[in-house]
Amino acid sequence: MLERFPDRVFAFDEFGPLGIRPTAGSCWAKQGEPNRLPATYRRTHGVTYFHGCYSVGDDRVWGVNRRRKGTADTLAALKSIRAARPDGAPIYIILDNLSAHTGADIRRWAKKNKVELCFTPTYASWANPIEAHFGPLRQFTLANSHHRSHPAHTQALHRYLRWRNTNARHPDVLAAQRKERARIRSE
Repeated sequence: MLERFPDRVFAFDEFGPLGIRPTAGSCWAKQGEPNRLPATYRRTHGVTYFHGCYSVGDDRVWGVNRRRKGTADTLAALKSIRAARPDGAPIYIILDNLSAHTGADIRRWAKKNKVELCFTPTYASWANPIEAHFGPLRQFTLANSHHRSHPAHTQALHRYLRWRNTNARHPDVLAAQRKERARIRSE
């Protein structure tokens, strides 16, 4: 069923925790003098989690940053997936077995809204198609970064997502996805 109707297949997962701290590494920026990373002895900003959604048929990624990754936050993200296919046709969402994904509220909502939840096996996160998109997301928004606040980091993340959805077949994006798939499978 999943192969016959790719426009009905979606993937969901959380990416994080995302803390506000200087991160060294390589990124897609032009090379120049390396920036010195300041010390972060006190981190009072907390963390956020990116609740990512991926449409397999459209090859489109979107999501929201939240302070938690509980059932209520997951349900809000799953509702955005259902809104991406408002015609009422049954849809399939691939996700892992995190306890926040298996709550009674989510199962009731899924049954009521013609959503079939397809859970990946334990220790098989590589089977979720969205995982390949987290590597380029990490490289573009976190590597060599120094975001001053969570809103600044969220803006950079959404800037990347807009660019990625416009340039989904860009050779650099495809290469980064292949590299991330290989990294996940090797773990």
